[in-house]
Amino acid sequence: MRELSEMPDVRLWFVLLDSMYPWLPVVLDWRAGELARYTAMLVPHQMKRREGLAFNPEALELFVMSKLFTVYPWLQTIKVAKPDAKVNDMLRILGYTIDAELFQLLESG
Repeated sequence: MRELSEMPDVRLWFVLLDSMYPWLPVVLDWRAGELARYTAMLVPHQMKRREGLAFNPEALELFVMSKLFTVYPWLQTIKVAKPDAKVNDMLRILGYTIDAELFQLLESG
């Protein structure tokens, strides 16, 4: 039996879903692993016996930055308190922390 992320039709559906609702990762239950499963549908990865899910580092970095540049302005638009903290909490699940200076740069640009 294959993983859902190994099925091209399912992955294509997630690509469409992500393009239509790029903010969707914000509403997932991160602690229950939904963000990791969602990311696995969009980012190339391998399953390793000892380490579990191992994402392609370059692809994951592109995904993370894409989510940052999409989700942060969206959170600001809907007036979420501390959108930078919300984005950092989400990306921390994937192993990334965004420096406050980058959020300031986004604010000025």
